[in-house]
Amino acid sequence: MSSKSLEKISQESSPIDLPNEELHPGHLDDYLREGERWATEEDMSMLRRVGDRIPTAAFFVVLTEFCERFTYYGITGPFQNYIQNGYKVPNSNPGAIGGGQHLATGLSNFFQFWCYLTPILGAVIADQYLGKFKTIVVFSIIYIVGDLILTLTSIPSSIRHGGALPGLVIAMITIGLGTGGIKSNVSPMVAEQYGRYRPFVRTLKNGTQVVVDRELTVQSIFNWFYWAINVGGLSAIATTEIEANVDFWPAYLLPTLMFVICVIVFVLGRKRYVITKPTGSIVIKAYKVFVTGLRNYRRAKAENRLILDEDGKKISWMDYAKPSLALDGGSVGWTDKFVDELRTALRSCKVMAIYPLFWLCYNQMSNNMVSQAGQMNTGNVPNDIMQNIDPLCIIVLIPIFDRLIFPGFRRIGLELRPVTRITIGFLVAALAMAYAAILQHFVYKTEPYFDAAGDGDNGFNHISAAIQVPAYILIAISEIFASVTGLEYAYKRAPESMKSIVMSIFLFTNAGGSILGFCFNSISANPHLVENFAIVSGLMGGGTIVFFICFRHYDNREAEELKKNTVFEKESPKVGYTADE
Repeated sequence: MSSKSLEKISQESSPIDLPNEELHPGHLDDYLREGERWATEEDMSMLRRVGDRIPTAAFFVVLTEFCERFTYYGITGPFQNYIQNGYKVPNSNPGAIGGGQHLATGLSNFFQFWCYLTPILGAVIADQYLGKFKTIVVFSIIYIVGDLILTLTSIPSSIRHGGALPGLVIAMITIGLGTGGIKSNVSPMVAEQYGRYRPFVRTLKNGTQVVVDRELTVQSIFNWFYWAINVGGLSAIATTEIEANVDFWPAYLLPTLMFVICVIVFVLGRKRYVITKPTGSIVIKAYKVFVTGLRNYRRAKAENRLILDEDGKKISWMDYAKPSLALDGGSVGWTDKFVDELRTALRSCKVMAIYPLFWLCYNQMSNNMVSQAGQMNTGNVPNDIMQNIDPLCIIVLIPIFDRLIFPGFRRIGLELRPVTRITIGFLVAALAMAYAAILQHFVYKTEPYFDAAGDGDNGFNHISAAIQVPAYILIAISEIFASVTGLEYAYKRAPESMKSIVMSIFLFTNAGGSILGFCFNSISANPHLVENFAIVSGLMGGGTIVFFICFRHYDNREAEELKKNTVFEKESPKVGYTADE
C-alpha cells in the first residue's frame, strides 16, 4: 500500500489504527489521517509545535524497561550494605560479607563499569546477527541466571560458609552481561516504534491547528521511558526494607521474579513491535573506513592533490574513503552515504566526552552517599533507603517538565535545545556534589563519633539524614536535563544503521564514570569524604564550562540541519492562527 493510498483512506473514513509494522519507514512512507495535512515552513514558524500520541508498542517496550530496572535497582539497592557490613552484627546496619567501605565502593564501581561496558557487545550482536528483539530475549535469559546465582548465594548458610563474596562476583559478571545486551537495544527500540517522520498539521477538537513534530515526540518518549526507569528504581525501597527486617535472600528473590515477568511481557508484545532486521555490524566496516580514509588522505597530501569542496575548502580526511572518489582503484564494502553517516555519528559522540564526570557524580548516590547516610540518624528506616528519594523526585518532576516547563519555554520562544539542557544538567550535578561536601563537613563536626561515625561498630552522629534530601533533589533535576537528553541525543543524531552502537557508546560513558570512581577509592571512606565530594564537584563544574565552550554552537547547527532535512509542503491553506493561541 502506498502513502497516497493511505492518505486517500484517511480522507474518506474515520481515523484508523494501523499495525506499526506497516508504518515503519522501511516499509512505507509517512502517511496522513483524517484532519491532518503536511506542514509547510510557514506552519512551522507560526503554529505551536507539539508531540504526537505515543504508540501502544512503545508502551510495551517502556513496560519492559520498567521491569528490568525494577530488577536492577532492586538487587543493587542493598549492595553497599551487603558488602560493607558483617552478617547479623548487633547494633549495626544490615550486612553479609563484612568487607568494609573500600571493598563495597570498589565492587560497586566495578559493577557499574561492567554493566556499561557490555552494551557495546550487545549492540554488535544485534546489528550483526540477531536484531534488537532477539538480542534482548537472549540476554534476558543470561540476566535471569545471574539473578538466581545472587539469590542462592545470599541464603544464610551460604553467607556463613563464605559463599556470599564469590557468588556476588559471579552474579555481577553475569547480570552485567545480561543488562548490557538489553540496554543498548531497548532504548533505540522504544523510539523506533514511532514511525512518522514528516511534520504534519493536526486540527484539535477546539479548532486550533498545531504542528505535530517528530523531534518533540521522541523527546517525550524518552522522558516517559526515563520515568519508567525511575518507577522501577523504587524497588530498592522494598528490597532494602526486606534486607533490614527479614534477610538478603528474599530481598534478591523479589526482583528475580519480577524479571521473569519482564521477559514474558516483552515477548507477548512481539506482534505489535516495529522489528528491524540485523543490517551487519558497522564496527568492522567503520574501522575499514577510518583506515582507508587516513591512507588515501596521506597519499593525496604527499602527492599534492588534496580535493576541495564547493566552497573551496579542503574536504575531510574521511571523505577520502568514499567510493565515488575511487582513490583505492577498487570496490569497497560501503557507500558514500555510509561515510557521511559515520561522520554524523562521530560528531554526536563528541558531545558524550564529558558524561563520565556526570556519571561519577551520579554514582556517588549509590555508594558514598549511602555510607554518608549510615553516619547520620535515619530513624527507623535503613540507611540505604535514602537513595530512593532520587527516583521519587524524578517520578514527580518528569511529567511537570514534559507537560509544563519545556512547553512553557517553547511558548515564550526560548526552546531548550539539547546542548543547553545538558549544560544545565551538568551544572546542577556539580551543585549536588558541593552540597554533599558541605553536609559531610557538618557530619564530621557532630558528636559523638565525629569523623569515625559508621566505622566498625560505631553508631551514627546526632544529625538527621533528612538534610540529605536536597542533594537527591538536585541529582534528580540533573538527570532530567542531562541523562534523558543524552539518551534522546544519542538516538536522534545517530544514523539509522548506527543507532544501537551510538547508544552503546553513550552508555559506555557510564563505565567511564565508574573508572573515575576507582581513582577516588582511596578517599571514599572516613575521614576523607569531604575531599571526595568536593573534588567531584570541582571536576564536574570545570567539565560543564569546557562542555559549553566546545559545543554551544551545536544547538544552532542542529536546528539548521533539521530544517534543511525536513520535507515540507510548498503551500498550505489558511491556518487561522493567532499569536495568542
